[in-house]
Amino acid sequence: MSLSHIVLSSGRSIELTELRMSSTYGGRLEGYPCKSINDMKTSGLQREAEREFSFAPVHLVPPFREHPDQTAGPFGPVEVLPSVACIGVFHSTAVAPELDPVLHHSMLTVAWFQPFPVAPSGEDADFAFRSIHWEELAQDFEL
Repeated sequence: MSLSHIVLSSGRSIELTELRMSSTYGGRLEGYPCKSINDMKTSGLQREAEREFSFAPVHLVPPFREHPDQTAGPFGPVEVLPSVACIGVFHSTAVAPELDPVLHHSMLTVAWFQPFPVAPSGEDADFAFRSIHWEELAQDFEL
């Protein structure tokens, strides 16, 4: 059973089968969000996806970085990522056209940030997310 369906910009339909969400800045006790912190958050989310879902290739959707205040503190200007960090496992039809569509599917684990704790769905998913190049990133597998 899928949790949601998304139509990518390419027209390919993908199904979300597993989703993990967490607060981007949960547990942060000091400081403020800045480029170096966000770089660590972003690479950490990708590493977590690679570690937890090693059975499939992982793609990180580059996050939108907001700069609400150009005043620089000791670590540079404030830079804010969307508030929810997500890792999802997606399935679709096989990428290779010669594979039997009954016996083969493609899979990709995607890591991304989004503003609200809702599952992406339909054609309303974020444009950067829907722009994933599935045919280049996903891996075919036999059921």
